[in-house]
Amino acid sequence: MTNDQWLEIGTIVAAQGMKGELRVYPESQFPERFEEPGERWMLRPGETEPQPVKLVKGRYIDGKNLYVVQLAEVENRDRAEALAGTKLMVKASDRPILEEDEYHVLDLIGMEVFLQESGENLGVVVNVFPAGNDLLEVQLHQQPVAVAPEDEPETPQKGEVNRTSKKRKVLRPKPPKLSTILIPFVKAIAPVVDLENRRIEITPPPGLLEMNQDV
Repeated sequence: MTNDQWLEIGTIVAAQGMKGELRVYPESQFPERFEEPGERWMLRPGETEPQPVKLVKGRYIDGKNLYVVQLAEVENRDRAEALAGTKLMVKASDRPILEEDEYHVLDLIGMEVFLQESGENLGVVVNVFPAGNDLLEVQLHQQPVAVAPEDEPETPQKGEVNRTSKKRKVLRPKPPKLSTILIPFVKAIAPVVDLENRRIEITPPPGLLEMNQDV
């Protein structure tokens, strides 16, 4: 299987109920992928080639960002549980027609994000979260500097000479978690999306970048 042949649309995470329904975490922002009956493909853990499967029906669970789907021939909980971790796929050629200002999530991942006013390259899109408005998770190029903890003197043990108290512990700072920010993906904040040049320009309101920074 090559990545350019298939699109991953979701992951089966658990069984739902006793009649073979499945909970699916979506990787696609198009509800019809999970709600409209038709052919889909499954890639089980450890396998390299997706297998065809028929989607019978599906529905969205409000507030949990999950779909519940029924697949043909998955008729009980045991069969459903055996599919945990399986990827749901479609052929790469099967892309929905987009309206103006709509984008495929996979096309946005890896795009560079620039501040429109200054031209600063802020970071790169590493994820897209569906919400009321989609959120771009942007990994910052300028990461915070890790501050090494101060050395602390060891406490002398009874019977040791005083000069042992001058020894310092060698403390190795842990590598910092890569810092990211969340940017609402709306026209007012991200007015320029240049797919050809892999570039997004943003005009964040005052305080947005500092408010949601994950450090």
